[in-house]
Amino acid sequence: MESRVLLRATATVNGVPQLRRPIRAINRQFSTASSSFTALAKPIGSIGQGGNLISGRQLRPVLLLDSSPEKREILKPVRAAAAEGGDSAGETKVGFLGKYPWLVTGFFFFMWYFLNVIFNILNKKIYNYFPYPYFVSVIHLFVGVVYCLVSWSVGLPKRAPINSDILKVLIPVAVCHAIGHVTSNVSFAAVAVSFTHTIKALEPFFNASASQFLLGQPIPITLWLSLAPVVLGVAMASLTELSFNWLGFISAMISNISFTYRSIFSKKAMTDMDSTNVYAYISIIALFVCLPPAIIVEGPQLLKHGFNDAIAKVGMTKFISDLFWVGMFYHLYNQLATNTLERVAPLTHAVGNVLKRVFVIGFSIVIFGNKISTQTGIGTGIAIAGVALYSVIKAKIEEEKRQGKTA
Repeated sequence: MESRVLLRATATVNGVPQLRRPIRAINRQFSTASSSFTALAKPIGSIGQGGNLISGRQLRPVLLLDSSPEKREILKPVRAAAAEGGDSAGETKVGFLGKYPWLVTGFFFFMWYFLNVIFNILNKKIYNYFPYPYFVSVIHLFVGVVYCLVSWSVGLPKRAPINSDILKVLIPVAVCHAIGHVTSNVSFAAVAVSFTHTIKALEPFFNASASQFLLGQPIPITLWLSLAPVVLGVAMASLTELSFNWLGFISAMISNISFTYRSIFSKKAMTDMDSTNVYAYISIIALFVCLPPAIIVEGPQLLKHGFNDAIAKVGMTKFISDLFWVGMFYHLYNQLATNTLERVAPLTHAVGNVLKRVFVIGFSIVIFGNKISTQTGIGTGIAIAGVALYSVIKAKIEEEKRQGKTA
């Protein structure tokens, strides 16, 4: 009943719009109609009492503010409903994960580390009996693309539309991603996993160099000084690495350069698209980039004896299963890395990324029993420590810049 009263059309008395009222209220108004112009000439009530200031006049709907008993009876249900709504809003239950968000963040970190370690171990095991990094790189991307297409088909997530303008800015990013991915795998196949990750610790050095000399962005001296132990550590580890060869070393260096340019193009390719869709489109484009080199470089060998040798060593089922799971782990750990970055501060993510590399190096040495010299171990430790120092300093500088912009 109260909603019908509140929503009735307005009536006009002496040219002044008023809310329609019950019959008794209307009779009272007509009995005082002779003073209506006087009432309009001066404010009725105060703003603090609920009046509305419109065009210099203060209007107060009588139905809502009249203190007569019948009006209060009409408003009782409305007030009760409002009170109930306030109570229910105040008593909104927060789930267990909502009370302890650090558990969710910790789970993201754990899965990021776990998937990355499993990927590196399984990837290296595949190369031990199937040394074709170009083809395996294509499989990594192909499985990820299939995963994205299936996810889009069920609406998790909903596919973001793409046009020629977005495609033009994503292609350079995808090309650099493809080159960096393939060269990383060439290095993984040629040398120990631990050595490849030690060389890839130089990536911050290439990022800083590109920012300084290509983008013209000045790099603070503190950042350059923090990179000195990284360069020194990698040099020490390389000189005495037992699995060292130039193919693995140069491929890892090219990977660093490619990922540096990927970062540069990514900054220019900022879109409104969410990170999951962006990574899906980049994976699709990168797949088409990696496919021709794989066919040209390794196609004839694969058809001649590559597939047959692998199947003879481990069997058809294990061979296909290994390729499928290594592709899934590759896609999922990259997606988890992005999701983790969205949940934590840049400094936390930077430190986590360094610790991830330590985990990968440590587990690869244990799992594969790689023998390393004392100098290689010390050099690797110095390089990782330098990367940690660089990450902390850089994250603090970026945080200070953000605070300066918001101040």
